[in-house]
Amino acid sequence: MEILDLFQKGRFDPSRMQMELIHDMYTFRIILFTFEPGQELPVHQHNADSEVSILVLEGKGEFIGGSEPVPAKEGSLLICKVNEPHGLRAKTRMRALVTIAPPI
Repeated sequence: MEILDLFQKGRFDPSRMQMELIHDMYTFRIILFTFEPGQELPVHQHNADSEVSILVLEGKGEFIGGSEPVPAKEGSLLICKVNEPHGLRAKTRMRALVTIAPPI
């Protein structure tokens, strides 16, 4: 068993979004993303049969990749196929946890 304090992990960089690999196994991968206002995880998709979740832990922004941006705040959770376009844009300082299962 491993217990992590995600608010003690990750660092914020005013020049670009940061990501830190939290867990990597053959069954799932967890990545912590940190953003300053205006930074984003660009809309992207992968050719794989996996699912992705993006959980906003801290801050406000919007999920991007659909026809219109969708507001995202602490506690917001996006779940989609990894081959669907998805991304995240920060309006405030933001911390988000991404899970991909199975990893790609």
